[in-house]
Amino acid sequence: MKTLFKRAGLTALSAVTAVGLAAGGAQAGETIKIGSFLAVTGGASFLGDPEKKTLEMYVDKINADGGVLGKKLELIVYDSGGSPKKAVPFAKRLISDDKVDIILAGSTSGATMAVIPIVQKAGIPFISFGGAGVIVNPVKKWVFKTPHTDTLAVQKIFNDMKGRGIAKIGLLSGSGGFDKSCRKNVQKLASGAGMTLLADETHGKGDTDMTAQITKIKNASGVQAMLYCGFGAATSIVAKNFKQLGASIPHYQTHGSASKSFIKNADGGAEGVRLPAAALIVVDALPDSHKQKKVAMAYKKMYEAKAGSEISSFGGHAYDGLMIAVEAIKRAGSTDKEAVRAEIEKTSNYIGVDGIYTMSPADHLGLDEASFVMVEVKGGDWKMLK
Repeated sequence: MKTLFKRAGLTALSAVTAVGLAAGGAQAGETIKIGSFLAVTGGASFLGDPEKKTLEMYVDKINADGGVLGKKLELIVYDSGGSPKKAVPFAKRLISDDKVDIILAGSTSGATMAVIPIVQKAGIPFISFGGAGVIVNPVKKWVFKTPHTDTLAVQKIFNDMKGRGIAKIGLLSGSGGFDKSCRKNVQKLASGAGMTLLADETHGKGDTDMTAQITKIKNASGVQAMLYCGFGAATSIVAKNFKQLGASIPHYQTHGSASKSFIKNADGGAEGVRLPAAALIVVDALPDSHKQKKVAMAYKKMYEAKAGSEISSFGGHAYDGLMIAVEAIKRAGSTDKEAVRAEIEKTSNYIGVDGIYTMSPADHLGLDEASFVMVEVKGGDWKMLK
């Protein structure tokens, strides 16, 4: 596999040497270069680690099957640690020095948003793995994404709440890019969905105890449920604190928590939490007639066999991004950036592990609310509700 993985702190010499080894002596243009910056380490590694592993194993597979347009894929990955400040120079390096043909990257919404002006100016196709709707709303010519947006997540959650007779809620949000975007969507969509926001609390980056905020929500007169907008370690902390306070109201989170690490690290606090997620994480429960069952099951088997760990929806974002990119390059018949961009935009009825994508000039995601399933943590595992 022609893969280069770089971490911050490499000397210029070691980086250049690594490039030469990764390319196996190939001259420019002999490979199709896929650039990436991911949160492989750090607090958001639960996102970036499965994304990197997924890209590596499927680049391997595609190359073993003959490559794309008669060329091998070359994967160049930088470890941003989830930091927007690190993502910016990495994006510039991928474009200027590595001269990649396409960028599949951005584990977090913050890192993605930081590099959008760079890719827009350079005119290079960019498929993001970030969750916030603001990444593609409004549409940006060169920017696409594969994860469901926070907007779709909020809509799915509100519909589930209405089905349970819930109309008055308390909101807790983190301080990250996805968290803030999710909070804005809750505020924006609540009234139209028949929801009343009785409490609106936030916590800071790196906070390790949210009992004060949850107590305010729990004690808000008439509150019927709590919704948390966030991802990473904070999701488990919130669930743990919620349980410690003995809160009896329903607890909702978003697809930012759709990982077994959320359940494990909550020490039993995740039990009963409901959230919208990609069908991938409950693939075993899907009926054989489900359109995504075959592709999702194949991904699950390959990932778990090669990575030695359970799947999460986050690796699925990378899988769908890579496959959409590869199919667009094939249809374009070249790596011409405008031609590839146009073909990504024409993606239609692509059956992925995150959903079934149909993009257009007005929609650079291509998923709708129906691509989500509602799940609940039962007995320390995911249970599909609908």
